[in-house]
Amino acid sequence: MGESTTVEQRWVAFGESGAVGTIHRTADGYRVKLIDDADYRGTYPALDVAKSALHAAMAPGSDWPEFREH
Repeated sequence: MGESTTVEQRWVAFGESGAVGTIHRTADGYRVKLIDDADYRGTYPALDVAKSALHAAMAPGSDWPEFREH
C-alpha cells in the first residue's frame, strides 16, 4: 500500500472467531482486505460485490460474516 488513500467508510467483517476482514470505501470503489493481508485484495464497484469477494477469500465452508460499519 504505497499510495495514500482516503477512506470514506469502513466495514469490519466478523466471523465465529472475531474480526476476519475489512472493506474500505474510497473514491475508487470498495477495497477488500482480510485481517492477515498486507495489501488489499482488490477494488470493487459496489458494497455487495465487495462483501461477496471478502467471503470468497475466507476459508472454504466459512459462514457469511456479519458486517458492521465503523
